[in-house]
Amino acid sequence: MKSFHFYNPDFKIKKPDFSKTKKALKHINKPIFWVAIIAFVFGLIGGLIPSVYFGHILYRDVILKQEQKQIVSIQETIPQIVKEASPAVVSIIISKYVPVYEQGYYNPFGENSPFDIRIPIIREKGKELKEVGGGTGFIVSSNGLIATNKHVVLDDEAEYTVLTNDGEKYEAKVLARDPIQDIAIIKIEANDLPTVKLGNSEKLEIGQTVIAIGNALGEFRNTVSSGIISGLLRTITASGGGISEQLEDIIQTDAAINPGNSGGPLLNLYGEVIGMNTAVVQGAENIGFAIPINKVKRDIIDVETKGRIAYPFLGVRYVLVTKAIAESNKLPVDYGALITRGDNNEPAIAPGSAADKAGLKEKDIILEIDNLKITETNSLAKIISKYRPGDTVILKILREEKEIFVNVALEEMK
Repeated sequence: MKSFHFYNPDFKIKKPDFSKTKKALKHINKPIFWVAIIAFVFGLIGGLIPSVYFGHILYRDVILKQEQKQIVSIQETIPQIVKEASPAVVSIIISKYVPVYEQGYYNPFGENSPFDIRIPIIREKGKELKEVGGGTGFIVSSNGLIATNKHVVLDDEAEYTVLTNDGEKYEAKVLARDPIQDIAIIKIEANDLPTVKLGNSEKLEIGQTVIAIGNALGEFRNTVSSGIISGLLRTITASGGGISEQLEDIIQTDAAINPGNSGGPLLNLYGEVIGMNTAVVQGAENIGFAIPINKVKRDIIDVETKGRIAYPFLGVRYVLVTKAIAESNKLPVDYGALITRGDNNEPAIAPGSAADKAGLKEKDIILEIDNLKITETNSLAKIISKYRPGDTVILKILREEKEIFVNVALEEMK
């Protein structure tokens, strides 16, 4: 496209004449001029300060309103989550035949004695089935699989009854107990049951809101409490139901968890189960613990596919090497797992185990498993538990100050 420029030879630009303006300025009264300048400046300041001040207030009000909306949103969300999850949360009633006693009398001279002497005694009358405890569980399959704590259903002599949210009662059968975690899978004969949504415990953050549902104190069905995740990757020693075990990678929460809540779900604000309530610190407030749901999901898959919970087994006794252990034993490294005998002189290597077959020896230090360093927060047991029986792992071992690599085919824990 062509462009056109218009040219007029008679057109000339004239310079502006400021002489009249200068003359006019000379006639302005100087005091009036400075008064006008000062008024302008103060007017500018007077307008600026309120705008900044009230702008700050308005901004603060906007932030407060946003925070209030978030609080209201959470308050509205929790009841909805509880409403959706509760049908899949069950109470587990523990019953057992226990002796029944009655008061009687005993005559030391015999029943036919002429001396009517009666000494009160307590004697066993018989046995009757009584409720001796309770816990919580949650339905994970529509055909009746339920996840709960191992310590809730540990007694083989007890009978377990599941009470659903709609008041129905079912006899429960224990299908599997996790040999390491406080997890068990039980089964009731029913179909088309409501189920919980299982989340992902690898995506948890400290401070996020959580909701605990459970059979509080074994008396009140489906009680609800809320709080936050106050810690992750905790290691605790939990006891209950006659057992004591060390649990790793545990979720810490300040949501109220009572003894009867054991086995109940810990949910996020999406209504997903991200943990299984398992323990509470006796005598302490706002400190409860839950097993990450990914550990529970692993057991559910095992039961559905194999009919049992299968864990890999290496077959060594060991002490986790720390700086203190390294200094006291004059070890060349301050991490790893030192293979050693038990307190009662039990063998360091289990005879016939995977470790025995691979040639591991007492006083070996296992440094790494498949390039994963063994540390206080990443123990040997924790790493091994992520594998399956039959998997082959490569161990990096320090033996007599020389590093060697050993292939080990993991076996199933019996």
